[in-house]
Amino acid sequence: MSPTQRADPAKQPRTAAEAAAFVRKTIADPELVGSGAVRAAPYESDPRTWAVLGSDCAWQRQGLPKDVLATLTRHFEVPAADGAVQAVRLSTTVTVHRTALDAAWEDAGMLEEAVGCPAQTLRPGERLTGLTSTALAWGEGGNVSSDDSLSESGECVSDTRGGPYAYSWTQALFGSVVVSASVCGGRKKALSEVDVAVRMLLRVQTAIGSPTGTGSASPEPDPAPSTESPGVKDAEGGE
Repeated sequence: MSPTQRADPAKQPRTAAEAAAFVRKTIADPELVGSGAVRAAPYESDPRTWAVLGSDCAWQRQGLPKDVLATLTRHFEVPAADGAVQAVRLSTTVTVHRTALDAAWEDAGMLEEAVGCPAQTLRPGERLTGLTSTALAWGEGGNVSSDDSLSESGECVSDTRGGPYAYSWTQALFGSVVVSASVCGGRKKALSEVDVAVRMLLRVQTAIGSPTGTGSASPEPDPAPSTESPGVKDAEGGE
């Protein structure tokens, strides 16, 4: 099977202003999430920063590296559907890199982080434990929509929200754009982060994709990788 969509270089954002507008056009909103989702507090991250995993396995917000044109994270609360008192927390992120290769390096860095830090601190009082991850290139394991797909699962614990709860995270790459979504909370999976990530990915593909019947999902990456450290997820440290 060949991809039906490829990232068109001519349609991808080239400036910080274009990328910022693109991020707000494609990132999830309550209507896209559905399931009674409402804005959490805080709702949006500082767009001048992104999340970076430190050597102590704690996430923190740092200034954008040179290879990132724009990024934004949004947080939602979703009523639990399994009778649990605690609502489900959903976080979504869209990041626009300068090149497809820069986006690919972000994905590669995420895999290394899961191996090196199976337990992570999202922010003070909120922790992830028992993390395991998998990666699927286009055409592998049912991935027929993105250039590359990552997933992670484990448990989340909060000093104020309780736990442990089930935690799952999905990230997808299309051209120079990376989308991700994570879910924490509820005894059962009341909301699928995969569904939310796919909906954002469809917005991205509508904006910068072109139909294709053959070849790779996106053009070959540009030749020069970035030396900046990758960062995603939903950490709000440092804001």
